[in-house]
Amino acid sequence: MDRTRGSVVLVHGGFVDGSGWQGVFDTLKADGYHVAVVQNPTLSLEGDVAATHRVIESVPGPVVLVGHSYGGAVVTEAGTHEKVAALVYIAAFAPDKGESVATLIADPAPGAPVPPILPPADGFLLLDRDRFPESFAGDLPAEQARFMADSQVPWGVDALNGAVSQPAWRFKPSWYLVAADDRMIPPPAQRAMAERIGATTVETPGSHSVYLSQVAATADVIKKAARG
Repeated sequence: MDRTRGSVVLVHGGFVDGSGWQGVFDTLKADGYHVAVVQNPTLSLEGDVAATHRVIESVPGPVVLVGHSYGGAVVTEAGTHEKVAALVYIAAFAPDKGESVATLIADPAPGAPVPPILPPADGFLLLDRDRFPESFAGDLPAEQARFMADSQVPWGVDALNGAVSQPAWRFKPSWYLVAADDRMIPPPAQRAMAERIGATTVETPGSHSVYLSQVAATADVIKKAARG
Protein backbone atom coordinates (compact mmCIF):
# COMPACT_ATOMS: atom_id res chain seq x y z
CA MET A 1 0.00 0.00 0.00
CA ASP A 2 1.80 3.11 -1.17
CA ARG A 3 0.90 6.64 -0.05
CA THR A 4 -1.62 7.04 -2.87
CA ARG A 5 -3.46 3.89 -1.76
CA GLY A 6 -3.77 4.80 1.89
CA SER A 7 -2.67 3.69 5.34
CA VAL A 8 -3.04 1.17 8.15
CA VAL A 9 -3.78 2.60 11.61
CA LEU A 10 -3.24 0.30 14.62
CA VAL A 11 -5.14 0.76 17.90
CA HIS A 12 -4.09 -1.10 21.06
CA GLY A 13 -6.33 -2.40 23.82
CA GLY A 14 -6.45 -2.11 27.60
CA PHE A 15 -3.52 -2.77 29.97
CA VAL A 16 -0.93 -2.34 27.15
CA ASP A 17 0.39 0.40 24.89
CA GLY A 18 1.07 0.80 21.19
CA SER A 19 4.62 -0.59 21.32
CA GLY A 20 3.16 -4.11 21.21
CA TRP A 21 2.32 -3.51 17.56
CA GLN A 22 5.98 -3.27 16.53
CA GLY A 23 6.18 -6.71 14.93
CA VAL A 24 3.01 -6.10 12.88
CA PHE A 25 4.18 -2.55 12.10
CA ASP A 26 7.56 -3.78 10.85
CA THR A 27 5.99 -6.54 8.75
CA LEU A 28 3.52 -4.21 7.06
CA LYS A 29 6.17 -1.54 6.48
CA ALA A 30 8.46 -4.13 4.89
CA ASP A 31 5.63 -4.97 2.50
CA GLY A 32 5.32 -1.32 1.48
CA TYR A 33 2.35 -0.27 3.62
CA HIS A 34 2.08 3.14 5.26
CA VAL A 35 1.47 2.40 8.97
CA ALA A 36 0.73 4.50 12.05
CA VAL A 37 0.16 3.49 15.68
CA VAL A 38 -2.30 5.22 18.02
CA GLN A 39 -1.22 5.69 21.63
CA ASN A 40 -4.74 5.82 23.00
CA PRO A 41 -4.72 6.88 26.67
CA THR A 42 -7.47 4.34 27.64
CA LEU A 43 -9.01 6.85 30.03
CA SER A 44 -12.34 7.08 28.20
CA LEU A 45 -13.80 5.79 24.96
CA GLU A 46 -14.44 9.36 23.85
CA GLY A 47 -10.81 10.32 24.46
CA ASP A 48 -9.49 7.25 22.66
CA VAL A 49 -11.72 7.93 19.65
CA ALA A 50 -10.40 11.50 19.55
CA ALA A 51 -6.80 10.24 19.71
CA THR A 52 -7.54 7.79 16.89
CA HIS A 53 -9.17 10.49 14.75
CA ARG A 54 -6.07 12.66 15.11
CA VAL A 55 -3.90 9.87 13.71
CA ILE A 56 -6.40 9.07 10.92
CA GLU A 57 -6.35 12.72 9.88
CA SER A 58 -2.53 12.77 9.83
CA VAL A 59 -2.06 9.91 7.35
CA PRO A 60 -2.95 9.43 3.67
CA GLY A 61 -6.33 7.82 3.08
CA PRO A 62 -8.11 5.54 2.66
CA VAL A 63 -7.43 3.98 6.08
CA VAL A 64 -7.66 0.38 7.26
CA LEU A 65 -8.42 0.78 10.97
CA VAL A 66 -7.25 -2.09 13.20
CA GLY A 67 -8.15 -2.70 16.85
CA HIS A 68 -7.03 -5.29 19.38
CA SER A 69 -9.22 -6.20 22.38
CA TYR A 70 -10.74 -2.98 23.82
CA GLY A 71 -9.30 -1.30 20.70
CA GLY A 72 -12.17 -2.99 18.86
CA ALA A 73 -14.61 -0.73 20.70
CA VAL A 74 -12.46 2.26 19.75
CA VAL A 75 -12.37 1.39 16.03
CA THR A 76 -16.10 0.60 16.06
CA GLU A 77 -16.77 4.20 17.09
CA ALA A 78 -13.83 5.91 15.37
CA GLY A 79 -14.35 3.97 12.14
CA THR A 80 -17.23 6.21 11.09
CA HIS A 81 -14.55 8.74 10.02
CA GLU A 82 -14.88 9.42 6.30
CA LYS A 83 -11.28 8.31 5.58
CA VAL A 84 -11.81 4.82 7.04
CA ALA A 85 -12.44 2.22 4.32
CA ALA A 86 -12.28 -1.02 6.34
CA LEU A 87 -12.15 -2.31 9.91
CA VAL A 88 -10.04 -5.15 11.30
CA TYR A 89 -10.71 -6.75 14.70
CA ILE A 90 -7.83 -8.69 16.27
CA ALA A 91 -9.28 -10.80 19.15
CA ALA A 92 -11.34 -7.68 19.78
CA PHE A 93 -14.65 -6.48 21.13
CA ALA A 94 -17.15 -5.42 18.47
CA PRO A 95 -19.96 -3.58 20.28
CA ASP A 96 -23.29 -2.62 18.74
CA LYS A 97 -25.04 0.70 19.36
CA GLY A 98 -25.41 1.34 23.10
CA GLU A 99 -23.03 -1.48 24.04
CA SER A 100 -19.69 -1.18 25.83
CA VAL A 101 -16.94 -3.59 26.78
CA ALA A 102 -18.56 -3.72 30.21
CA THR A 103 -21.89 -4.88 28.80
CA LEU A 104 -20.19 -7.43 26.52
CA ILE A 105 -18.35 -9.11 29.43
CA ALA A 106 -21.18 -8.79 31.97
CA ASP A 107 -22.60 -12.30 31.49
CA PRO A 108 -19.82 -14.81 30.75
CA ALA A 109 -20.78 -18.26 29.52
CA PRO A 110 -20.58 -21.09 32.08
CA GLY A 111 -17.05 -22.45 32.25
CA ALA A 112 -15.53 -19.59 30.27
CA PRO A 113 -12.20 -18.25 31.56
CA VAL A 114 -12.66 -15.10 33.63
CA PRO A 115 -10.02 -12.39 33.15
CA PRO A 116 -8.17 -11.72 36.43
CA ILE A 117 -9.21 -8.06 36.62
CA LEU A 118 -8.61 -6.58 40.07
CA PRO A 119 -11.25 -4.39 41.74
CA PRO A 120 -11.07 -0.80 40.46
CA ALA A 121 -8.82 1.60 42.36
CA ASP A 122 -9.20 5.36 41.87
CA GLY A 123 -11.18 4.72 38.69
CA PHE A 124 -8.62 2.41 37.08
CA LEU A 125 -8.32 -1.33 36.44
CA LEU A 126 -5.29 -3.61 36.41
CA LEU A 127 -4.87 -7.35 35.92
CA ASP A 128 -3.52 -9.56 38.69
CA ARG A 129 0.22 -9.55 37.90
CA ASP A 130 0.73 -13.19 38.87
CA ARG A 131 -2.10 -14.36 36.61
CA PHE A 132 -1.41 -11.95 33.75
CA PRO A 133 0.93 -14.28 31.80
CA GLU A 134 -1.47 -17.24 31.64
CA SER A 135 -4.52 -15.07 30.92
CA PHE A 136 -3.16 -12.43 28.54
CA ALA A 137 0.04 -13.86 27.10
CA GLY A 138 0.01 -17.64 27.41
CA ASP A 139 1.98 -18.26 24.22
CA LEU A 140 4.70 -15.65 24.74
CA PRO A 141 8.08 -16.29 26.37
CA ALA A 142 7.71 -16.19 30.15
CA GLU A 143 10.11 -13.27 30.52
CA GLN A 144 8.19 -11.20 27.98
CA ALA A 145 4.84 -12.01 29.61
CA ARG A 146 6.17 -11.02 33.03
CA PHE A 147 7.46 -7.74 31.61
CA MET A 148 4.01 -7.03 30.17
CA ALA A 149 2.46 -7.79 33.56
CA ASP A 150 4.85 -5.39 35.31
CA SER A 151 4.47 -2.62 32.70
CA GLN A 152 0.67 -2.59 32.60
CA VAL A 153 -1.11 0.61 31.65
CA PRO A 154 -3.99 1.28 34.07
CA TRP A 155 -7.27 0.99 32.16
CA GLY A 156 -9.89 3.61 32.97
CA VAL A 157 -13.28 2.38 34.17
CA ASP A 158 -14.78 5.13 31.99
CA ALA A 159 -13.20 3.46 28.94
CA LEU A 160 -14.60 0.08 29.95
CA ASN A 161 -18.06 1.64 30.30
CA GLY A 162 -17.89 3.80 27.16
CA ALA A 163 -20.90 2.98 24.97
CA VAL A 164 -20.76 3.01 21.18
CA SER A 165 -23.08 5.55 19.55
CA GLN A 166 -22.80 4.54 15.89
CA PRO A 167 -21.06 1.26 15.03
CA ALA A 168 -18.96 1.64 11.90
CA TRP A 169 -19.20 -2.06 11.05
CA ARG A 170 -22.85 -1.54 10.09
CA PHE A 171 -21.79 0.22 6.90
CA LYS A 172 -18.09 -0.55 6.38
CA PRO A 173 -16.52 -3.93 5.57
CA SER A 174 -14.85 -5.72 8.45
CA TRP A 175 -12.40 -8.56 9.05
CA TYR A 176 -11.92 -10.50 12.28
CA LEU A 177 -8.98 -12.60 13.53
CA VAL A 178 -10.11 -15.09 16.19
CA ALA A 179 -7.43 -16.17 18.68
CA ALA A 180 -8.33 -19.79 19.33
CA ASP A 181 -6.53 -20.05 22.69
CA ASP A 182 -7.62 -16.69 24.13
CA ARG A 183 -8.27 -16.66 27.91
CA MET A 184 -9.35 -12.99 28.07
CA ILE A 185 -12.11 -12.93 25.42
CA PRO A 186 -13.37 -16.51 25.01
CA PRO A 187 -13.07 -17.74 21.41
CA PRO A 188 -16.81 -18.56 21.19
CA ALA A 189 -17.55 -14.93 22.09
CA GLN A 190 -15.11 -13.76 19.42
CA ARG A 191 -16.75 -15.98 16.80
CA ALA A 192 -20.21 -14.74 17.81
CA MET A 193 -19.16 -11.09 17.52
CA ALA A 194 -17.48 -11.72 14.17
CA GLU A 195 -20.62 -13.40 12.86
CA ARG A 196 -22.87 -10.65 14.18
CA ILE A 197 -20.94 -7.91 12.38
CA GLY A 198 -20.71 -9.91 9.16
CA ALA A 199 -16.91 -9.98 9.26
CA THR A 200 -14.67 -12.00 6.99
CA THR A 201 -13.30 -14.27 9.71
CA VAL A 202 -9.94 -16.01 10.06
CA GLU A 203 -8.91 -18.18 13.01
CA THR A 204 -5.42 -18.91 14.27
CA PRO A 205 -3.91 -20.56 17.33
CA GLY A 206 -2.94 -17.85 19.78
CA SER A 207 -3.44 -16.22 23.15
CA HIS A 208 -4.98 -12.80 23.70
CA SER A 209 -1.54 -11.49 22.71
CA VAL A 210 -2.02 -12.99 19.23
CA TYR A 211 -0.82 -9.73 17.64
CA LEU A 212 2.55 -10.38 19.33
CA SER A 213 2.75 -14.17 19.05
CA GLN A 214 1.24 -14.55 15.57
CA VAL A 215 2.58 -11.49 13.75
CA ALA A 216 2.36 -13.05 10.28
CA ALA A 217 -1.27 -14.16 10.73
CA THR A 218 -2.22 -10.75 12.12
CA ALA A 219 -0.52 -8.86 9.31
CA ASP A 220 -2.05 -11.19 6.72
CA VAL A 221 -5.61 -10.38 7.83
CA ILE A 222 -4.79 -6.66 7.70
CA LYS A 223 -3.37 -7.02 4.18
CA LYS A 224 -6.52 -8.85 3.07
CA ALA A 225 -8.61 -5.96 4.37
CA ALA A 226 -6.34 -3.46 2.63
CA ARG A 227 -6.84 -5.30 -0.66
CA GLY A 228 -10.57 -5.27 -0.05
